[in-house]
Amino acid sequence: MKRISILGSTGSIGTQTLEVVRNNNDIKVSALAAGSSIKKLEEQIREFSPEVVAVWDDDKAKELKVLVSDMPVRIVSGMDGLIEAATIPDADIVVTAIVGMIGIRPTIAAMEAGKDIALANKETLVTAGHIIMPLAKKCGVKILPVDSEHSAIFQSLNGEHGNEIEKILLTASGGPFRGRTVEQMKEIKVEDALKHPNWAMGRKITIDSSTMANKGLEVIEAKWLFDVDVDKVQVVVQPQSIIHSMVQFTDGAVIAQLGTPDMKIPIQYALYYPERRHLPDDRLDFFALKSITFEAPDMVNFPALRLAYEAGRTGGSLPTVFNAANEWAVAKFLDRKIGYLDIAALIEEAMANHKLIASPNVEEILMTEASTYEFLENR
Repeated sequence: MKRISILGSTGSIGTQTLEVVRNNNDIKVSALAAGSSIKKLEEQIREFSPEVVAVWDDDKAKELKVLVSDMPVRIVSGMDGLIEAATIPDADIVVTAIVGMIGIRPTIAAMEAGKDIALANKETLVTAGHIIMPLAKKCGVKILPVDSEHSAIFQSLNGEHGNEIEKILLTASGGPFRGRTVEQMKEIKVEDALKHPNWAMGRKITIDSSTMANKGLEVIEAKWLFDVDVDKVQVVVQPQSIIHSMVQFTDGAVIAQLGTPDMKIPIQYALYYPERRHLPDDRLDFFALKSITFEAPDMVNFPALRLAYEAGRTGGSLPTVFNAANEWAVAKFLDRKIGYLDIAALIEEAMANHKLIASPNVEEILMTEASTYEFLENR
């Protein structure tokens, strides 16, 4: 019996994780955590009967407590509650699908409690990879990537222990504005940017995919997950989203993982690794597909990817600035307070303003996030 805790259970990855639970009869949901979506949490509690549920918002936690007063579940709140859900003794693996740097502390706490991590929270490795990866080794726990591209790399490396990676080929769809120039993107509206051609994702990550900032975050994440230099991670635009990523070895051989664009595949693989379970979804039809095409990424018209490489090469606290500035700018764009092209421009401005910390601890990482927000608010 697999026993899991899901941080971010009401979001896209969290709800798809629960679909995987439904499709299998040997996973127990020990704990759930979410921000403030208490109606959806109530439904999840009644279906999956977790022991502990954490709600970030204290008032919403109180509301939820009333709604599920007939259920044998303990409702907790805030960071303490999130850490409690992450470290619940009954769970073996923690799915970190919560959005933002809020995921760092509970991930660390879960590892220190001996939990394997099914990692879907990019910010944890982007900002604190120099802390997380050594800690995982020290604690003897696995970091199992849930992101489709990193799962593909992880799968492509199976059986290749000790063989040197020459290059990681990180695929990207190119997003809804692939091929457009800066001039053509000046009038982009929120609704346009939320139409991803292949994947169904949350609002923030969908915007990130359209600007290529998401791919930039994945480049930095790959650096830590697979212990390679940033410049050994090459982004390849593959618009069909069929090849999820590839690894090139020193003999020139390239191993790839292919499949339909379905997040349940990497989620289920992370939960059952190294076992592969039947997944009752569509299969890849090569005869219907006919062709797969490739392009180089456009870092001129999509400068967020260039800035991510710069942050990843520099390291220290600069990836935190990239991540925080992007989060701030995307939130403002979604609120219609800034234009689409302002997102990358604000990231660049924040990075240029930052005074680097070479090897930040968790407190310094969170302080860097706060100071980046402050700079952007007051600029």
